[in-house]
Amino acid sequence: MLGPLRRAAVAAGAASASAASLRQFQCAYHRSNERLLPCRDQEVSYGLNWAIAGRGVVVKDKVFYNLEKSELQKGGAAYTECLSGIPLHVRGNVISGIPDVSRAQFAKLLKLVTFHLSSISSLYVQDGAVGSSVECDAKVRVISDNPSAVLLLSNILWKTPDRSISHDTCPLTIYVASSISANVRNSLGSGSQYANGFAAADIERSSLILCGKAFADSAMLKGALSALTAPVLSARGGLPFPGWLLSFGGSAVLLFAPVDVIKSLKLQDVLVSTDSGVVVSPKGSNVLFATKAREPNLFTRPTQVIIVSSDSTDALPALSKLSPGQAAYHFLAGYCDGKFIPAYSKDPSPLDPIALANSLFSHLKEDNTPTYLINAKSSGKYIDGKEFVRLIEVLLSNNLPDRKSEDIRGHYSFWHSFVDYWDHKEMSDLHMVSLRRNWSGGPLDHGGLRFSFISSSINKRSAGRLSRYKACITSASY
Repeated sequence: MLGPLRRAAVAAGAASASAASLRQFQCAYHRSNERLLPCRDQEVSYGLNWAIAGRGVVVKDKVFYNLEKSELQKGGAAYTECLSGIPLHVRGNVISGIPDVSRAQFAKLLKLVTFHLSSISSLYVQDGAVGSSVECDAKVRVISDNPSAVLLLSNILWKTPDRSISHDTCPLTIYVASSISANVRNSLGSGSQYANGFAAADIERSSLILCGKAFADSAMLKGALSALTAPVLSARGGLPFPGWLLSFGGSAVLLFAPVDVIKSLKLQDVLVSTDSGVVVSPKGSNVLFATKAREPNLFTRPTQVIIVSSDSTDALPALSKLSPGQAAYHFLAGYCDGKFIPAYSKDPSPLDPIALANSLFSHLKEDNTPTYLINAKSSGKYIDGKEFVRLIEVLLSNNLPDRKSEDIRGHYSFWHSFVDYWDHKEMSDLHMVSLRRNWSGGPLDHGGLRFSFISSSINKRSAGRLSRYKACITSASY
């Protein structure tokens, strides 16, 4: 009888010793992974390390997780000089002008970057979100070798609760390798523009790589994040538009305009966010990037939509009311002094501009949202910000007469007649393949824009009407 008891006691002692040894190892492991904030339990520490390993980065020594700005600055973070013109390579963009990166190139680069980050003794991990609404946002995790990069990204991303990344189905990962070798920094190109590094984004992988000082180019960074998060936001029921949001007396106004026009009119003070990017969802609307308020916020669905163009010849009236079809056309064309910017954006995007214009058309028609066009120029000069705000107040008061009763120049009425067909049921059958040819080949010229809607997919009933429009517009000039 004593034999089994003795063996049980020895086993219990061994188990106790093993447990004590395990606790000692856990304490030592926890100390080697100390972080200032926000969590202090070992379960989260282990979970974080495993999650980072799932992104290809093995924690060598320490991980500093979700630090506040003051703590980042204590750790050596500083606001670096803002840069511009950092090269961006994207896989999956449909708008020309952005260099592509192949699947093999990105995979090789990602392997080099994750190996570099795995060799860094202190890593900085920061979680955030693109989109100011928790109902429709895209979670982002930053893995960086530089606290200054995390400090800058903290000003761009919205705050998000701890562990929200682990509960998200498709989070985005940003890899910051600021101290990686020059050979890797030059792997995608050479020249003076690559001296400070580059950025590479893969929409399929939901990943963004920032090499060198690329994190200091906030404009490029926001453009890349807009492209990467667009599929996620769309899958969650949002319509990501390259526009701005204004708040007037509790009403949300969706504004489409070229960036240069926004700067010329000095509208930064009346915009919810000075960065382009608005997501419209069934529950409301929100902006993509963090504002001074810092707290996520959901606004009402847009009660008005305003499209801003600029025409020095005064062919466009100062104000005009648009039908949903005309609004979709102006949004798609993006007319600005003889130049056409598809969807008013030069940033890369995986969303087909035609599909986005169709979504805008459907949204305006279903909600019966009033839509207006403002000409930002008068007598060849930009109107000032105060005059622009006054025009918006006029529009919000709904005192503007319908377009049919306005005194509009003849060739402008022809222009609108040409796009009136968008309001007909046949619009769903039009593919406008030649528009895609114009986008892939460069900016839309006048002639290409006028006749690009004429395609072989138009049925016989539409063909007769559009041929008459073509004859009208042939005789018109801007």
